[in-house]
Amino acid sequence: MNGTTRPDPDAAYPITDHCDGRRFFNPAGRPQARSFSELPRWWWQRLRGQGSRWPAPVPAPRRPVLPPSVPAGHVAATFVGHATFLLQLPGLNVLTDPVFAARAGPFDLLGPRRVRPPALEPAGLPPIGLVLLSHCHYDHLDLTALRHLTRAHRPAVVTTLGNRRWLEARGVERVVELDWWQEHRVHDGVTVACTPAQHFAARTLWDRNLTLWGGLVLRTGHGTIYFAGDSGWTPAFAEVGARLGPFDLSLLPIGAYEPRWFMESVHMNPDEAVRAHLAVRSRRSLGMHFGTFQLTDEAIDAPLHELAEARRTHGVTPEAFDTLDFGETRLIGLGRENGEAP
Repeated sequence: MNGTTRPDPDAAYPITDHCDGRRFFNPAGRPQARSFSELPRWWWQRLRGQGSRWPAPVPAPRRPVLPPSVPAGHVAATFVGHATFLLQLPGLNVLTDPVFAARAGPFDLLGPRRVRPPALEPAGLPPIGLVLLSHCHYDHLDLTALRHLTRAHRPAVVTTLGNRRWLEARGVERVVELDWWQEHRVHDGVTVACTPAQHFAARTLWDRNLTLWGGLVLRTGHGTIYFAGDSGWTPAFAEVGARLGPFDLSLLPIGAYEPRWFMESVHMNPDEAVRAHLAVRSRRSLGMHFGTFQLTDEAIDAPLHELAEARRTHGVTPEAFDTLDFGETRLIGLGRENGEAP
């Protein structure tokens, strides 16, 4: 782990390059998230018509047809919506940042409204053995969904520092929290590692950065999958690739990036996502974090168009980095000996 013994006996966490013992931050020399005090400037720009208006609602996603089993050395990835993927591996089903709520905000009453329903409902999920939870923002942590998963499936929940106590107090069980570069063995042959990200955390105006944010790497006997969570561009991607890569599959955010003066420090645009794909040394990448909640000002389809342009700019093929349709399932080979299944 990247840290030292903490000298303050009252500190909640080890003092590191991203934590002072109580609050977390992006390491020195890297941008911090914009202050809440700058929100009025952004809202004023929106009132002046500088943001795109999304259609609401849009057509419902296709109904997934999940495979009854997955062959060894493969993963079946289903795009549920936003940052939620169902990853079916032989003997283990995984959900990333499971969010099924109608709004990305408190009490399912406030915050941006979902424009596409989730491609799968919680009651329609196969048995879930593991949840990867990158941070506490409402569009990534849906407490109602996590409580349902605890009751119905009792999965292990692997998340970032500071979230375990909060989740357990609200009925979510089997929670393991990790600092950057820490690892946890889920069961024989499967481990999860936490990686740095360029972001921030908050669920209210009073708890900013009291919990950590990060990516999560799933390592199996057949291959390695990188779930980047939520992040702006960071040089740490190269270190992630060097220490834990190359990756057979990466799930990278491509949306919620305008206006750049406000979002650049916390959300990548598609060009930066392609750069991240190259930096972490990913064989295949899938885009996420788009087309579900209007969190920012770009048009609903802008991430897809800009991803295509970014691929051309960086010489990356659509086979190497593309997106799934909402509700689409794709069988992907893990390990250098396996390609994508037909």
